[in-house]
Amino acid sequence: MKTKFLALLMILLIGCKGEDRKNKDQNLNNDADTGEALSIDALMDEDIIELNLEEANKLVKLPLACLATEYPNKLGQTLGGEKDLKSPQELHPAFYGCFDWHSSVHAHWTLVKLLKQFPKIDNAREIKEKLETSLSKENIAAEVAYFKTEHSEDYERTYGWAWLLKLSEELNTWDSDFGIELSANMKPLTDLIVTRYTEFLPKLNYPVRVGEHSNTAFALSFAYDYAVATKNEEFRTLIEKRANEFYLKDKNCPITWEPSGFDFLSPCLEEVDIMRKVLSKAAFSLWIDNFMPQLKEPDFALEPGKVSDRTDGKLVHLDGLNFSRAWVFYGLANQYPKTFSHLTSLANKHVNYSFPNLMGDSYEGGHWLGSFAIYALQESKAKK
Repeated sequence: MKTKFLALLMILLIGCKGEDRKNKDQNLNNDADTGEALSIDALMDEDIIELNLEEANKLVKLPLACLATEYPNKLGQTLGGEKDLKSPQELHPAFYGCFDWHSSVHAHWTLVKLLKQFPKIDNAREIKEKLETSLSKENIAAEVAYFKTEHSEDYERTYGWAWLLKLSEELNTWDSDFGIELSANMKPLTDLIVTRYTEFLPKLNYPVRVGEHSNTAFALSFAYDYAVATKNEEFRTLIEKRANEFYLKDKNCPITWEPSGFDFLSPCLEEVDIMRKVLSKAAFSLWIDNFMPQLKEPDFALEPGKVSDRTDGKLVHLDGLNFSRAWVFYGLANQYPKTFSHLTSLANKHVNYSFPNLMGDSYEGGHWLGSFAIYALQESKAKK
């Protein structure tokens, strides 16, 4: 039975590949139809929070507050000698704030995202000044030099790489002189990260299936978005190939085992997210029936991750989990509304549990969670 299923799925993959590529390039929807913290039970029926100018003015304070905050700092580097003992700003003049390199990258993404969407945001001038300073040619050249040092080949692999491409995607699709300038400044680092992906992915024999930084499905998903946005067909093809090799035969993902105590990504749902992007409609329907068939059930339920202490940098990861689960649910509901529209209310439930805690949060969560919230809200309105 298993052999027959796999054979049928491969036929669908091959037969639909050309048509599906065209559909996805046009963002075609194949089955499209022509405050305050609440109790978890009550959240199910809540509407989604709207990312409007008022909310943007609140959320932008998070990256603005941490972008130049050098300490505390988790460098995550391998020391090759005393010469490597430098301050975070000396090592990473572009991305030294917000506690660690990848969080600084997502903070920059947040500023770009909010400024693009809300040009009249209160801090527009300050945002532009900070972006122009951080993402200068000189600073990016220093970041490239760091990545090319002897012990930095795997630096920020693959979570930081993924967010760097997400930032580059946002700049690349910004139709403005300022966006074009910053995108050009970023290009040497972006190109280097794409090269690192293309060198690393063929060597990775097994995907990393965890709920934290090294999750392979998350890295593939953001990289895929970048490849599509920039029309990098070679990179896109590599990601599709590796995703299919890693995940096509998977079945019965144990979602009931989730979450682990420090998860900010769902191992099961991140896999769903990349596979909905790379598979045709028919192939994805077959795949999901074997991997997580319960997602199609109208009464599918999943409780948000509960945070016991938001001053603990690891425990607050669960707020991130709620946002990342939500963006996967929104993605499914937007792409295939006839099958997955019921997941929108479940996504809302997850967002509404964690969103009220963003402002005034301790630095442990405040330095990064805003990016996750904004990305989830973006996906709630996205049309696939």
